[in-house]
Amino acid sequence: DLRLVESGGGSIEDGGSLTLTCTPSGFQIEERGLAWVAWYRQAPGSECEKVSFFSTGGAVWYSDSVKGRFTMVADNVKNIVNLQMNRLKPEDTATYYCAPYYLQSPCGLWGVGTLVTVTS
Repeated sequence: DLRLVESGGGSIEDGGSLTLTCTPSGFQIEERGLAWVAWYRQAPGSECEKVSFFSTGGAVWYSDSVKGRFTMVADNVKNIVNLQMNRLKPEDTATYYCAPYYLQSPCGLWGVGTLVTVTS
């Protein structure tokens, strides 16, 4: 079965940076690669929000709320997908999850996620 583990969250001040890591494993992971991995987040009381995914032609899609501040990078050597988050804002506070890109609301389905708390 497919497994996804998120790590790297924590508490950080407004304007700071964090890098989250998604570590997939399981079913045919070597053949699947990493292009299917996407990042989502869910703030308390809010819906599951798609943050970033690998789009057609190698482009990376970002939500408007994080565009220009976040960078998603696949590391094919370590077999991980990082979400580099810069200039964090309090509104970025959420539990972050990685999951297949084609799902609209997968938050929590593959694990507990990693909590990012940005203080003002």
